[in-house]
Amino acid sequence: MLKDKLERIYLLYNRREYINPDPLLFLYDYPDKKNREIAGFIAACLAYGRVEVIMETVAGILCKLSPTPFDYIMTRTKKEMENDFKGFRYRFASEVHLVSLLWGIRDVIIGFSSLETCFYEGMTPEDETILSGLIFFFEQMNKDREIGHLLADPQKKSACKRSLLFLRWMVRKDQVDPGGWEKISPSQLIVPLDTHMHKIGMMLEFTRRKSADMKTAIEITKGFKKILRHDPVKYDFCLTRFGIRRELSMDDLSQGL
Repeated sequence: MLKDKLERIYLLYNRREYINPDPLLFLYDYPDKKNREIAGFIAACLAYGRVEVIMETVAGILCKLSPTPFDYIMTRTKKEMENDFKGFRYRFASEVHLVSLLWGIRDVIIGFSSLETCFYEGMTPEDETILSGLIFFFEQMNKDREIGHLLADPQKKSACKRSLLFLRWMVRKDQVDPGGWEKISPSQLIVPLDTHMHKIGMMLEFTRRKSADMKTAIEITKGFKKILRHDPVKYDFCLTRFGIRRELSMDDLSQGL
C-alpha cells in the first residue's frame, strides 16, 4: 500500500539530520512567531540558485536584521534600509528589490498585524487550498514596488515553489517543519513544486503534465490528499531528499515505492 511505503520513508528521512544545507535551518533560530515568519519568508524568497550561495546570502541579510527581524522591519526607515543593503546583489535581485521586499513586509504587518493574518484574510472558509490567500498576499506585497523575481505572481501560472515552501515551514509542525501559524490548516497547503517533486508526482501517476506550474502542483497535491487528506504536504521534505542529497538517488526512491 502506497501510504505504508510513504510512512516508512517519512520515518526514515523526515529528520533534522537531513536538512543541512537548507534555508529552513534559519527558522530554528527564532522561537518567536513574529520573528520566525519574517526570517522564514526572506529565506524562502532567496531560495533559488546554488544552495551554498543561498545560505551565505540569507545569513548575511538576517545578520543585519538581528537580533529581532520584527523590530528591524518596524523601526528602520526606508533610507536606513537602503544604506544597510547598499550594493546588495544576488542573481537577479538588487538592493532595490530587497529593500522593496522588506518594506512590503513592513506594510503588510502594519495593515494586518502579521504575515499569517494577511494570508488568512485572503481566504474563505470554503477554500480547499491556500491559493486565494497566496494571490491576496502577493497583491499586498507588490503594491507599487519593485520586488522583481523575489516573489512569484500566482496568477501568472507560476508554481510559486518558494512561497509554498515558506507556507509549509510555518503551517506544519513536526521534526523538520517548525510551524508557528495556527490560522491556516495543513490540509490547505499545496505541494512546493520543484524538479524533484515533479518527477515524483509523475512517478506516482498523480500527474501527466509536463509543465511545472501551479496547475501541476495542485494536481500532485490532490494525489497526496487521497492518501492523507488532512496533511497532503507531509511527505514533501522526505521525498525530495532523494535527488537532492548525494547518497539518496531517485532510483532508490522508485525502488522504495
